[in-house]
Amino acid sequence: MLMQDSGFNSYQQVDLDAQAASASPHQLVLMLINGFMDELVRIKGHIIAKRFAEKGTGINKCMNILTGLDSALDMEQGGEIAVNLHDLYEFAQFELFRASLNNDLNRLDNVEKVMTNIREGWEGFGTHV
Repeated sequence: MLMQDSGFNSYQQVDLDAQAASASPHQLVLMLINGFMDELVRIKGHIIAKRFAEKGTGINKCMNILTGLDSALDMEQGGEIAVNLHDLYEFAQFELFRASLNNDLNRLDNVEKVMTNIREGWEGFGTHV
């Protein structure tokens, strides 16, 4: 069973790499946000199941994604939108930190709401590009 899972995971990684290689910057942001949201669901499960090491790994992944999204912002040309996104990413990082400290699912719900709104905005933006 482990070998099958390993092969499937390898296939998924190759597929993800291929998608990323051919993606536009807009699509890459959506891929990152979708990956973030998937990991957030896993973190909730880890907290509920009291798998705290795995929770910590998941929190770290989400923090890294937020850092990547934030570092890609063009604060000079992005204007108010870039500033607002920066503030939202910073809020999400703070909430993730507090959720991790206290195993607080409500704080994860706050992060999920913020990131869902951001994803919807990016999806809407994609229809106008």
